[in-house]
Amino acid sequence: MTALELSSAVAVVGTGTMGQGIAQVALVAGHPVRLYDAAPGRAKDAADAIGARLDRLVEKGRLTAEDRAAADARLTPAESLAELAGCGLVVEAVLEQLDVKQRLFQDLEGVVAEDCLLATNTSSLSVTAIAGALRAPGRFVGLHFFNPAPLLPLVEVVSGFATDERAATRAYETAKAWGKTPVRCADTPGFIVNRVARPFYAEALRLYEERVADPATIDAVLRECGGFKMGPFELTDLIGQDVNEAVTRSVWESFFQDPKFTPSLAQRRLVESRRLGRKSGQGWYAYGDDAPRAEPHTAGPERAPESVTVHGDLFAADGLLGLMREAGIRVGPGKDTPSYPGSIELPGGARLELADGMSPDAAAEPTIHFDLALDYRAATRIALAPSSRVGEPALKEAIGLFQALGKKVSVIGPAPGMIVARTVWMLVDFALDAVGREVAGAEDVDTAMRLGVNYPLGPVEWGRRLTAYRVAEALDLLHGEYPTGRYAPSQALRRQAVREEYS
Repeated sequence: MTALELSSAVAVVGTGTMGQGIAQVALVAGHPVRLYDAAPGRAKDAADAIGARLDRLVEKGRLTAEDRAAADARLTPAESLAELAGCGLVVEAVLEQLDVKQRLFQDLEGVVAEDCLLATNTSSLSVTAIAGALRAPGRFVGLHFFNPAPLLPLVEVVSGFATDERAATRAYETAKAWGKTPVRCADTPGFIVNRVARPFYAEALRLYEERVADPATIDAVLRECGGFKMGPFELTDLIGQDVNEAVTRSVWESFFQDPKFTPSLAQRRLVESRRLGRKSGQGWYAYGDDAPRAEPHTAGPERAPESVTVHGDLFAADGLLGLMREAGIRVGPGKDTPSYPGSIELPGGARLELADGMSPDAAAEPTIHFDLALDYRAATRIALAPSSRVGEPALKEAIGLFQALGKKVSVIGPAPGMIVARTVWMLVDFALDAVGREVAGAEDVDTAMRLGVNYPLGPVEWGRRLTAYRVAEALDLLHGEYPTGRYAPSQALRRQAVREEYS
């Protein structure tokens, strides 16, 4: 099954921001496009708005004047659904209410031909449920674009329970022909991105609720140590706290209140107070010309130790060895048998260990956990979590050590798994669970998370680097600290860990 022919008209129903964006994508790709909105005059206004955006593309040299004129000739506002007859594809982008969408598609069935592909851009409703009201649900798919649709490449092509393979393939190939990067997935709450991404927000909110660190520090650590483009607090302020909280609640309820998807009371209170983020001028942060900038906690300068002793295997933090030597710090091997997890012994006797899922207070000796980094050489900040047995001199040694490596240091509370590590472990678990349940293939999951939410590395690939065995082990330890089921490793992660152990 090939992409929709360019001669076939594409209809877009709903002319808000997303509807206009989808229409622009189809129009620039070369299709005749028909716009319809139930509100009188809205389709004409939307066509004018699209034309204005095309004019700006011409001014920027991204579209020729000839192509602009040709696109204008192909764009038609429709005054009734009847004018959508003859379209090869109808994409809906109306109100996110199941009954509204069902009635719309029931009406469309009486208008379009039997071979017309019907698609919803829903981000929160079940594709299967919308199609359940149709006489011919096999031709119905989800085409979930990301906002702004003309700019963002990802499109989730969602097959409902009754979707025919031919329809899903045509939708996939059409999105690809439009210059998008489509990924295929089954109809599951949140699809790929909104399902797998939940821990990125949830773990940060939990750490905040436990007063492990403030939002600015958590954001900075995830950006500067974890490699994420934005931290979860600044990102939800950009998205809108009400929007992000609604998606979280929808996914949680759709999974029958599975504890892995539990929403945050702190975020609920933010929404109730109408502190919705940038659009309201206040969210986790204040916005406006005179608003003070929230700064992360950063430790003051300390002296670096002249030497350290390394015991066992530092595993994902092995790159620190070369950085310490380059900084002129003598690195001596310990007398311990090589083992995991390893540690860096400071001159005062305290040990630095990579976060492993347990609280640093669980260690018998004074222990300071340091966080996971995407790349320890590139990281510009590191988080440290000292146990209650660590004295001020030992903490200063640890701070000075990482400062000598060119890192800013944020000291946080003794949280099991810290910030980056527990976030990444959970993302890996959610991703492998989605793959194991055949929601999507591993490559599509990683593509969706890199393109849809700008992750520095796909979570499946991140899991390969860390190994499923060690991720499962860390989550088992976290589950012991929080025995609610939230951190219990998925069966897919456990199976992958066993395969790695015996391969």
